[in-house]
Amino acid sequence: MNYFSSDFKLGILGGGQLGKMLLFDTRKFDIQTYVLDPSDEAPSRVACNQFFKGDLMDFDTVYRFGKLVDVLTFEIELVNLEALEKLESEGLKVYPSPKTLRKIQNKGTQKDFYTENNIPTAPYKRFSDLKTLVVALLDAKIKMPFVWKCTEFGYDGNGVKIIREMADLDSLPNVECIAEEMIQFKNELAVIVCQNPSGEIKTYPVVEMEFHPEANQVEYVICPARIDEKVAEKARAIALNVSQNFNHVGLLAVEMFQTEDDEIIVNEVAPRPHNSGHYSIEASYTSQFENHLRAILDLPLGNTDSKVAGIMVNLVGEEGFSGNVIYQNIEKILGWYGVTPHIYGKKETRPFRKMGHVTIVNENMTEARKIAEDVKNTIRVISK
Repeated sequence: MNYFSSDFKLGILGGGQLGKMLLFDTRKFDIQTYVLDPSDEAPSRVACNQFFKGDLMDFDTVYRFGKLVDVLTFEIELVNLEALEKLESEGLKVYPSPKTLRKIQNKGTQKDFYTENNIPTAPYKRFSDLKTLVVALLDAKIKMPFVWKCTEFGYDGNGVKIIREMADLDSLPNVECIAEEMIQFKNELAVIVCQNPSGEIKTYPVVEMEFHPEANQVEYVICPARIDEKVAEKARAIALNVSQNFNHVGLLAVEMFQTEDDEIIVNEVAPRPHNSGHYSIEASYTSQFENHLRAILDLPLGNTDSKVAGIMVNLVGEEGFSGNVIYQNIEKILGWYGVTPHIYGKKETRPFRKMGHVTIVNENMTEARKIAEDVKNTIRVISK
């Protein structure tokens, strides 16, 4: 199929920052794009050929949108699966497949999948609602501390909480959830895997993630991870195994823990471009976004190696500020060596909302990490 400068149409469900960054590469290749998103102010609106406003969870809206395009992908997992399944059954190429997404969309189902396929993961129990979990606690069937996760609609640290005492349960919603055993770990790691329908598959280098202690949100992504090479090889092998078990096409971000005794266990996955791969825009030979595009169009995959050490700093809304966004002091970093800011296009800020990121590339990892800290301490995402 001729994708370039043609009548071919790529549909993207979701118009957030991930879609916006993917559209950079569709524009580079002159590929027509249609985007569906519920917000009039979706970041992707400025970069696609056609924008449609609509509910991603509504069957008719998603189905009608899918009938307009030749290949359909998504940048957010919270989409109507039944519509995707019907479109796929009618011959539309949907990547990743709704069969894969059905195993991932619900975190309880996702955890069951790991257990069924002998993929290492933290021990857990599933509960139909919070009340059932409380009964299990009172009956001593689970023990504190543990990690509570809602099985659906969680994002950016929302829907996850460490439970150390009964009072920690008070503010939680009465929804389906899992209680996961707390793992003692050295590092939180991630590996991005890309695969096309022809079976070509590649992994990006292992990255190390540093989290904000309050927001449970990635603050820094460091590539390559500062870990032993044997541990890195094990992490990449497990990520490959996960992707192949899911029969995944496109990008799959596999988040993992490195335990105290250097075992690797899978935390969760995201079947799309991911925060842990943003560094690749500047630091890799082929960015995660270009490789997602190559994968879903069944084109040869690009080189996933890094050209240079890269660190990504998330820019999130500062606590105490909500409203029209101001990126205070951003002009100060523009003259720094190897520093590139990305602004997502969200007009309204709120505490811990992802508003952009900054990539730092440097031949020296120690220097890159120092500059990343300086960036974090310089830019403030506030409001008028």
